[in-house]
Amino acid sequence: MVEDCGKNGGENLSAEEWLVKAQQLVPEALKRAREVKGFPGRWKMIVSKLEQIPSKLSDLSSHPCFSKNTLCKEQLQAVLQTLNEAMELAEICVGEKFEGKLRMQSDLDALSGKLDLNLRDCGLLIKTGVLGEVTFPAAEAQAVSAPGNGNLRELLARLQIGHLEAKNRALDCLLDAMKDDEKSVLAVLGRSNIAALVQLLTATSPKIREKTVTVICSLAESGNCEDWLVSESVLPPLIRLVESGTNLGKEKATISLQRLSMSPETARAIVGHGGVRPLIDICRIGDSVSQAAAACALKNISAVPEVRQVLVEEGIIKVTINLLDGGILLGAKEYAAECLQNLTSSNDSLKRSVISEGGIRSLLVYLDGPLPQESAVGALRNLISHVAMDSLVSLGIIPRLVHVLKSGSIGAQQAAASAICKICTSTEAKSMVGEAGCIPLLVKLLEAKANSAREVAAQAIASLMSVAQNCREIKKMDKSVPNLVQLLEPSPQNTAKKYAVSCLALLSSSHKCKKLMVSYGAIGYLKKLSEMDVPGAKKLLERLERGRLRSLFTRKLL
Repeated sequence: MVEDCGKNGGENLSAEEWLVKAQQLVPEALKRAREVKGFPGRWKMIVSKLEQIPSKLSDLSSHPCFSKNTLCKEQLQAVLQTLNEAMELAEICVGEKFEGKLRMQSDLDALSGKLDLNLRDCGLLIKTGVLGEVTFPAAEAQAVSAPGNGNLRELLARLQIGHLEAKNRALDCLLDAMKDDEKSVLAVLGRSNIAALVQLLTATSPKIREKTVTVICSLAESGNCEDWLVSESVLPPLIRLVESGTNLGKEKATISLQRLSMSPETARAIVGHGGVRPLIDICRIGDSVSQAAAACALKNISAVPEVRQVLVEEGIIKVTINLLDGGILLGAKEYAAECLQNLTSSNDSLKRSVISEGGIRSLLVYLDGPLPQESAVGALRNLISHVAMDSLVSLGIIPRLVHVLKSGSIGAQQAAASAICKICTSTEAKSMVGEAGCIPLLVKLLEAKANSAREVAAQAIASLMSVAQNCREIKKMDKSVPNLVQLLEPSPQNTAKKYAVSCLALLSSSHKCKKLMVSYGAIGYLKKLSEMDVPGAKKLLERLERGRLRSLFTRKLL
């Protein structure tokens, strides 16, 4: 928006007075433009645009708040300046006083562009709805550091109206406003404002692109504008900024993609727009914040099964393993572990690729650190069946799983129990797991609130009990029988009951354990499970009832 129009009149003129000046100048500008004989194609286009100005001015002036809004006044000043420029160029062309043909062609093209801008901005002033807001005079508005909703609407409108430098100033004001009160800015933000911001991501000025992506990053992180941002095609310019922006621009663009990639649909779109390679490059050479954000975005993308092969083709496996070993921020390592868990969740080819790149060793070393362990254990669980047991033992997987069972989160403990189930494929493996101290920890895990954790713990115990030494250890534990009996509860949600039956059947050879089962109510549970045809329930029930009858008969004889 032109702000210095002193040659057209005093700055204290009202909007109505500026309107009269513009309306009076249009016929004169048209007359002079039609008199030009040179450059006929360009002047014909200029004349057609000048002819559209009166109707635009009429639309603008017919708004009820026309005289109260500073943007109207500024827009009229911009139109007047363009009209004056058209008259000056027409006079030069008529007199053939121009310095060179190419220079004049360039000036005429610039004039045509300014006329396009004037016509577009007049229309936008109506469409944005900003004219309904009463605003401060220009000088006063610049002095307001914390604008109210009316001034915010005007500020957002300035992102769409005027030349690039005016939009640059508007961006500065918008960033200040968001620092002071981001919620107020978000409250008045509209889709047209989002579209204007997205367009500024491709501005010729690196500084403007940097400021714009900073605003967009805040919008993406707010969680309120993702749909608008994506529908207004924000992804391609964000990806280009990740590739070739300034350091700050790369960081903000990567954080924006991190947030937007939480949606599976958007994650697919990022892949479709070629966003994987730039994110992987940031993981390799980016600064700490950008690296962590890129790793998180790739983790989000890897959760979508159908794009995993694209990630692998771009080198994701090697990059994530390198992050596990040497990520700058701890968060980058955690995201890398989650990414590997996603990649190894189903595809055997990807599992073999992770193993061949040394992924198991890196995951095990990761478990020695302070970061959340669940994803790393989950990735190891996915890989175990593809690695020989002696290799796993030599790498030290069993003591690390014991460590997770002892001190990890409930999710990590559940993943560790599941990994133990996959390890226990031989008597030798079961003996090593038992000797490592897993059994007391698994018995304790039977008390977990999460049904899935209780289920994998019971499954692991049932597998380990096929080794006599492990079975004897469980018999000696005070909590083993009570915890297993509790898992006989017959509700459909309790998926651990079949494993509990299997474990208790093995313990029922002990007279002491049978008495404990009866005293904790196992018979009542088993009657219901027998009716439900749970495998082994009927046989265990008969064994316990025979023992109870024999005990009653013995007491009567005594």
